[in-house]
Amino acid sequence: MKIPAATCGLVLPFFARSVLAGATYSLSDSIVGEGFYNAFNFEAIPDPTNGRVNYVDQATAQSLNLTYATSNTFIMRADDTTVLSSSGPGRNSVRIRTNNQYTTHVAVFDMPHMPQGCGTWPAVWETAESNWPDGGEVDIVEGVNNVEPNQSTLHTSPNCSMPASGVTQLGTAVYTDCDTTVNGNAGCGVKLTEDYNSFGPGFNNIGGGWYAIERTNNYISIWFWERGDASAPSDATSGAATIDTSNWGTPAAYFPNTDCDLATHFAANDIIINLTFCECS
Repeated sequence: MKIPAATCGLVLPFFARSVLAGATYSLSDSIVGEGFYNAFNFEAIPDPTNGRVNYVDQATAQSLNLTYATSNTFIMRADDTTVLSSSGPGRNSVRIRTNNQYTTHVAVFDMPHMPQGCGTWPAVWETAESNWPDGGEVDIVEGVNNVEPNQSTLHTSPNCSMPASGVTQLGTAVYTDCDTTVNGNAGCGVKLTEDYNSFGPGFNNIGGGWYAIERTNNYISIWFWERGDASAPSDATSGAATIDTSNWGTPAAYFPNTDCDLATHFAANDIIINLTFCECS
């Protein structure tokens, strides 16, 4: 099996902030370019999501040119040249996890490009790997097979659900029970139906954009702004020293604590960025 070169490339300057007061946050981490190698751990592990992939360590990833950095970008991608046997191991790829964990925080991801192509399954997400699902999971960016738009999803232990209606968000709710033991672990997701450029080829055609997450004990919000969106808040897109999410407008996805005690369903989470592969259809 040969994956087309269009699957290659994932560039993610990353900014995380610790809370000051209300919706105002101060900059705690700014991870850009070479900084990813110090802030993230390369996980050479069997894929917990059962994709057909071979995650490699940092030294292997760099020697195979699956990851490299410039002064202001960080690239991670999968091997796109090896012809694989249908019964052999998966495609070499990269899975990285932050060394720090986050509770109440805002993270902004500046992404010019994401993997695309049949079988690709890229994701940017937060979870407590050692305590899943009790520590919760937030899928910020996730999709397969170029299927647009993006879907943002929560996965939790039992007794956590989201309202079926009446939520102020730009996206469209799909499933409302976040429990990993029901609906085949579909979680409670929101499709970003207001912007089909939020994933895959459409995302790449516009030069990408910015994803942001705000996590508190009262709500979890996710925003997406296209690269050329004049309404994108300057504090989010510039990596400012302080930000105010109350000025960011209606989120693409909004998960309130009305039917889910977020404080008990979410622990300190790692941030994970990975590219795995699924059945091509």
